[in-house]
Amino acid sequence: MGGCGGRHRRALYVTTTALDSWVHPSAILRRLLRGVERAAASQAPILILGDAGTGRSSLVRAIHLSSPRRNGPLVELDTAGTPTSLFESDLFGYESGAFTGADEASSGRMARADGGTLVLDHVEELPLAVQPKLLRLIAEHRYTPLGGEERRADVRFIATAFEDLPERVRKGTFRQDLFYRLEVLAFRLPRLRDRIEDLPALVASILVDFGERFERPGLEISSEAEAWMMRYSWPGNIRQLRNVLERALVLTEGRILDPQAPREEGPPESLAELEKGHLMRTLAYTRGNQSRAAEILGISRKALWEKRRRFGLP
Repeated sequence: MGGCGGRHRRALYVTTTALDSWVHPSAILRRLLRGVERAAASQAPILILGDAGTGRSSLVRAIHLSSPRRNGPLVELDTAGTPTSLFESDLFGYESGAFTGADEASSGRMARADGGTLVLDHVEELPLAVQPKLLRLIAEHRYTPLGGEERRADVRFIATAFEDLPERVRKGTFRQDLFYRLEVLAFRLPRLRDRIEDLPALVASILVDFGERFERPGLEISSEAEAWMMRYSWPGNIRQLRNVLERALVLTEGRILDPQAPREEGPPESLAELEKGHLMRTLAYTRGNQSRAAEILGISRKALWEKRRRFGLP
């Protein structure tokens, strides 16, 4: 794919340093990023909706690094992976002796995010029982560590969720008042198939990233691969594109990669199944090396551990 050289700017899925480092030639993404750039400068909560693999985590990092809080910490809380019984202690922290087993005080994520940004990942999975506590925190910017005194929360809140969050509100599994509080500034990331004109630039940027990381500069894809990629529906979005290219990289010794189209026999897998399958393949490829697997996936070791626990992987 001769047009996919290193001259393009970095892709949405690749770790970004600021909003202006994204590849966004499509009109749909240009409009979205104009709004995101203005939102980043504010202090209001931001809600990022989108399917798995569309780049929610990358957008979160870009917003933080484009905001007045860029020099502060970026702290994440996976609400789906935090048991209800531990939510308050994990988020708010606790003092020594606050409960049985609390031999030493713990600062909690709120204190660690002070002066920066607190990210609430998969907020749609937050149990109803703890949603009022999060609502109060966002509304009043005050919290109380278990066994401690009330404190001010000097943080900016960013929440991420799947597209079905409004549907969960309608079904009563997510509080309407919390949704309205979070959606002050809401942005929906488009699926890759809805911005397919961005694919050549995304491929180019991912290959540049792979070339740097694996010391294989000048990577391109074949014209045959370019043709099927532009026709494919990409149910796993940019994450799936990256996985397809990385598989081709591993299986090819030369500079020209010829990634094969994913098989689509029978009903398509759910996004959760796709993610679980890719986690299993990555762990097998690294022979269980957690640090290497996290690096390949573009996530932290803690996030990898939480995903393994969610999917029941060893």
